[in-house]
Amino acid sequence: MHFEEAIGLLLTVTIAASILRFFWFRMPLWAERILLATAVSATLVRLFFFVSHWGTVSLRFNAAFCWVAVIGYELMLVRFSLMRPRWLTCICAVILFLPMFASALLVPLTAIFDTEQPDLKQIGKNYLLLVNPWDEQLDGHTGHDLIVMYQPSWAPFLQHGVQRASFSDDQCRSQETQVTVDRAKKQVSFHCPGLHGERDAIAMTLPIK
Repeated sequence: MHFEEAIGLLLTVTIAASILRFFWFRMPLWAERILLATAVSATLVRLFFFVSHWGTVSLRFNAAFCWVAVIGYELMLVRFSLMRPRWLTCICAVILFLPMFASALLVPLTAIFDTEQPDLKQIGKNYLLLVNPWDEQLDGHTGHDLIVMYQPSWAPFLQHGVQRASFSDDQCRSQETQVTVDRAKKQVSFHCPGLHGERDAIAMTLPIK
């Protein structure tokens, strides 16, 4: 994970938005309307993708769009902070901004700094498997997150997350986990081989969302 880089870029964007705040009313009205319309649209589209678990097959593009939505969200907060009474709206804007530093919101933003190709492979017709290794520096543990995604034939550039599972290397050999999709039963099966002479294999079957 690239939390330091993401936080640094987020602070840079925040400083730029704060500077823009002092020049907001010097902008032409048409520019302000276009800026706000773009900000609101980007934020709502990102919120829709987050809630519905839809996205594109390009993880780099998804991360870039997350940053566009963050910039849009900050622009909306800037405009909100200029409403009266300003002392109250400024305090509210700061409170609404602070959750941006939560790890759950930072993780999607860190993908923009990844230089390695994602471990993405086909596991049947219209289904993809994304394997994400854990960052050992975060909690000292190693393992993998396995995310199963549906890729519609009518829009192969899109993907919909249908199920996921996580396995620690302390539990099983997570890198060797086998994933199969049963389209008839609408189920996803995960099988993580056991540790040699220590632990049994882990198997689970989950419904397709």
